[in-house]
Amino acid sequence: MTLRDADEGKEYIIRAIETDDEELDAFLFSLGCFSGEPITVISRRKGGCTVSIKDGRYNIDNALAEAIAVE
Repeated sequence: MTLRDADEGKEYIIRAIETDDEELDAFLFSLGCFSGEPITVISRRKGGCTVSIKDGRYNIDNALAEAIAVE
């Protein structure tokens, strides 16, 4: 399942980040978004969602949400 399919308010564990962009992978890693890390969808919008990773909240678009596999 990807983050785009995740339910609001439920904590998930990131299984994998599936992008072909090394810069994007490094940026997500710097935010704490990597395999094994908990992530929660706070809210959804038409173009994306707001997620909580560690102590931060971030807005991500639907394309990036599709690249984050969770369990």
